[in-house]
Amino acid sequence: MSHKIVRSLLEARLAAWAKLQKPVLRIAYQNVAFKPVEGETYLRAFSIPARTGSDDIAGEHRVYTGLFQITIVTPAGIGTGAGEGLAEDLAALFALNDRLSRGDFTVLVMTPVEPGPEQQEDTGYALPVSFQYRADTF
Repeated sequence: MSHKIVRSLLEARLAAWAKLQKPVLRIAYQNVAFKPVEGETYLRAFSIPARTGSDDIAGEHRVYTGLFQITIVTPAGIGTGAGEGLAEDLAALFALNDRLSRGDFTVLVMTPVEPGPEQQEDTGYALPVSFQYRADTF
């Protein structure tokens, strides 16, 4: 059940940051209807849970791991600079070893934000960036 908390913490931080951008960046979330506006730069957010483990004999410990991916979509034909600039901003937003908490539940950013392979789309240019996370409960 804590993968749900992980997603909510990561998405909340991303949403708060996106609202402060000029212009505001809209976010397409998983399984939520979204229609981009022509020429718009926007983000796609994906939480990709990995294994849930337990590292104690009593079975009280849980470790939740996964990947959080943000795909930056910029209009086609404007080059790569705008997306790469946003990727750098996201790397600062989700810094290595950063912690996000709700009550006694904490998510740790385990790896630096790193870019994936860019993809040319029909009307946009997509640059995915991602990082691994981990949360432990006892």
